[in-house]
Amino acid sequence: MKEQIAAQLLAVRDRSLSYTDADDHLLVRQHSPLMSPLVWDLAHVGNYEELWVLREVGGITPLRPEIDDIYDAFKTPRRDRPSLPMLGPAEARKYIEGVRGRVLDVLDKVDFDDPNPLKSGGFVFGLVIQHEHQHDETMLATLQLSREPGLVSDGDLPAGRPVAGEVFVPGGPFTMGTDVNPWAYDNERPAHTVDVAAFWIDRVPVSNGDYLAFVEDGGYRDPRWWHPEGFRLGLQAPLFWTRDDGGSWWRTRFGRAELIPPNEPVQHVSWYEADAYARWAGKRLPTEAEWEKACAWDPAAGHARRYPWGEEPPAPGLTNLGHRAARPAPVGAYPAGASAYGVEQMIGDVWEWTSSTFQPYPGFRAFPYREYSEVFFGPDYRVLRGGSWAADPAAVRATFRNWDYPQRRQIFAGFRCARDASPGEAR
Repeated sequence: MKEQIAAQLLAVRDRSLSYTDADDHLLVRQHSPLMSPLVWDLAHVGNYEELWVLREVGGITPLRPEIDDIYDAFKTPRRDRPSLPMLGPAEARKYIEGVRGRVLDVLDKVDFDDPNPLKSGGFVFGLVIQHEHQHDETMLATLQLSREPGLVSDGDLPAGRPVAGEVFVPGGPFTMGTDVNPWAYDNERPAHTVDVAAFWIDRVPVSNGDYLAFVEDGGYRDPRWWHPEGFRLGLQAPLFWTRDDGGSWWRTRFGRAELIPPNEPVQHVSWYEADAYARWAGKRLPTEAEWEKACAWDPAAGHARRYPWGEEPPAPGLTNLGHRAARPAPVGAYPAGASAYGVEQMIGDVWEWTSSTFQPYPGFRAFPYREYSEVFFGPDYRVLRGGSWAADPAAVRATFRNWDYPQRRQIFAGFRCARDASPGEAR
């Protein structure tokens, strides 16, 4: 297990360094007030490792205590971070390298059978690995906002296939959340029973072509479909979409303009846009519980799966994760990754908005710190599920919960729709 953790630490650091292999002026610039400068993210992941692995578990004297406030995500909002005395790119790389060497020393000595919950099962290492992968996805969002070409690698994906329609999910109880995944976050715990009424859910995420029909039908101009706060934003199309004089729609993807591919899942849409589309289509967004049941519950076995397809780790034939390409795969590309109910592409490609606000599960206990989940609970945030193409397999599972403000569009988010079953269908 220690060898596997060491390999994951190496892999995530290689990823972080690849996203910051750019000219210094691009790393220190703020490309959007929604995001930190890339060099802040780079040093932050090292400071986080120092705090949790070196100080909390290793008992090591702080290396750079004077920078703790600079890299505390709760001390300074993102929009204000350029004014901080951040480490420069070269100094940040040197700092995180020094931290990482000591982290590997702690890994070599730690006892995973220790009752300390940070040590047990290697939790603290899962914490920092997932945290860095999440910041790597944030870096990709920043690079997309920079509109600078040539900074992000692309790749090949499987072809899609014609697939449409809905999947019926019978009503009844299922187990939501987890008690058994050693690296699960506090907001995924504890496992608990939820009784969900019968519903229908889209087999695949809403595609660009589907969404374009809403745009062309004047959906953005019709307040009937919109939450009032969303309509007041005055949006006209998904972020990074533009229409040329000939009526063709284009998107800017990592600094390059390209015609919008109709068969990819739509991304860079806010919760308000997803909710408006669903209303226009005569449907709604799924609740978080509906989403997890459709994704993870195996009715024949009577238990939840770790992934839609089962316990097998994510692989290229099952899902689009880990930045195999810098875009979602076409709809219908992963039939082998379907859930027990036959719902496809629930893990990878795009984060999926749900109708639910971010709330604690019954019996929730904050661990290892309140600021990971507890301070965000309430009506201000909407839950996203499933992970995007930019998320790493180490940080994605059927129980994983993401959340953001409903107006956010820079994240790699899309959605699928659901609807209630009729009384006759529910029987």
